[in-house]
Amino acid sequence: MKYFEDSMYELIVKAATDLPPDVGRAIATARKNAKIGSTSLMALDAITENNAMALEDINPLCQDTGLPSFKIFVPVNINQIQMKKSIEKAIARATADTKLRPNAVEPISGINSGDNLGAGLPVVEFHQWEEDYIDVFFMLKGGGSENKSIQYSLPTELPGLGVAGRDLDGIRKCILHAVYQAQGQGCSPGFLGVGVGGDRLGSYKTAKEQLFRFVDDVNPDETLAAVEDYIMEKAQDLGIGTLGFGGETTLLSCKIGVMNRLPASYFISVAYMCWAFRRLGAQINPETGEITKWTYERENDVQVAEELQNITVPNVITLKPPLSEDVIRSLKVGDIVSIEGLIYTGRDQVHKYLFDKEDNIAPVDLNGQIIYHCGPVMAKDEVGNWVVKAAGPTTSSREEPYQGDVMKRYGVRAVIGKGGMGEATLKAMKEFGGVYLNGIGGAAQYHAKTIKSVVGVDLLDEFGVPEAIWHMNVDGFNAIVTMDAHGNSLHSDVSDRSFKSLISMADKVF
Repeated sequence: MKYFEDSMYELIVKAATDLPPDVGRAIATARKNAKIGSTSLMALDAITENNAMALEDINPLCQDTGLPSFKIFVPVNINQIQMKKSIEKAIARATADTKLRPNAVEPISGINSGDNLGAGLPVVEFHQWEEDYIDVFFMLKGGGSENKSIQYSLPTELPGLGVAGRDLDGIRKCILHAVYQAQGQGCSPGFLGVGVGGDRLGSYKTAKEQLFRFVDDVNPDETLAAVEDYIMEKAQDLGIGTLGFGGETTLLSCKIGVMNRLPASYFISVAYMCWAFRRLGAQINPETGEITKWTYERENDVQVAEELQNITVPNVITLKPPLSEDVIRSLKVGDIVSIEGLIYTGRDQVHKYLFDKEDNIAPVDLNGQIIYHCGPVMAKDEVGNWVVKAAGPTTSSREEPYQGDVMKRYGVRAVIGKGGMGEATLKAMKEFGGVYLNGIGGAAQYHAKTIKSVVGVDLLDEFGVPEAIWHMNVDGFNAIVTMDAHGNSLHSDVSDRSFKSLISMADKVF
């Protein structure tokens, strides 16, 4: 198959930079349903702008490549070993071309391979069939959404919902709880794949496979279709909304599949996918390796083309680091800020590094500064300067064990991330005078356009591109204050309100 590697490269790049039409329509519907002037509408506007920018420049929609996964159906007598080698070459090419962020980390040493290859990666699953073409399904599932995926073993007791038994109502309760526990940390509004039955591995594989279904399809099993419709209705009633800001749309699809189980086991697995639903499929000519059809582009399909006026962001407060305590304490939850000046990226390895240091001396002076929870996609231009190809926020909750201590010890006044943080960080912000600024999760192009230059980098050799401290000069970087120096947290407020709604759904339905 002369052209198979090139076809896989095209598939990977298209998936990373262009949402399929059914996903685009779902996001457009959520935007139309959002209230004028709400933070949810502002976020959905930013998401829509981000997607248009990614497509125009052929840059990653989201900076988090996630874990590249392939499910491939092949005719008999096709060389699967050679196909996998071609896929690996295509993955490495796409990474070198900055369409994917280097994301494969050896678990013991913590070393990033730099090309998204390594033990078990990419995931390639082959299935033989008797058709005369190759059918390839591909997915990029980021860590933020993967971390909010969850598995239940029935019977179990669920907060707010009571006992979930081994029946249809127990399934319903598990799915509702999965939506509730994700809050905004999985970059809602999200998509759910649900696997019922099987063993632990089979149940989750079944769940993840449901994500390959069309967003607007109807389950052929009438019973499961009824549960899917119920979840889609009730999930919106939780009021979690876009990125956990509250609002009308929390979930964009729910797809359920089943697998026979053992008498002693009853697993429910929920694969959570963020709004940046990067999955694609293609039919391949087995003789030439050329793409003959894109799976998610139906005949007469119309790609949603959203016309955006300039996004209106009312009452913007400009922040210019270094920031004083007085400036920080003047901010409150709900304020929209625009940052001008230097910010510094720092995520998992940086926070552990700073936390472990005994001399409290960072590679850069962080007093009064802003740390951005971000692992960007970086490249060098023709003269050797670093440029940012994608730079959206990562999930902040992973830094909870370190954040409050790091802020107090190093003088950090503000943190940018997504999904909010916990009580320890909120307490430290109140004591020290700090704020949490929520960016637009997944919107890697929307935020990257505000980065005017990269003026330095620390710990690149030690930690690699995603985990280094990048010094970025920004202009017009918008974010929302969701945790302030007065002990207020939008994330806690939304969680409390959605929990009350969850309690109201405890009574048996099916």
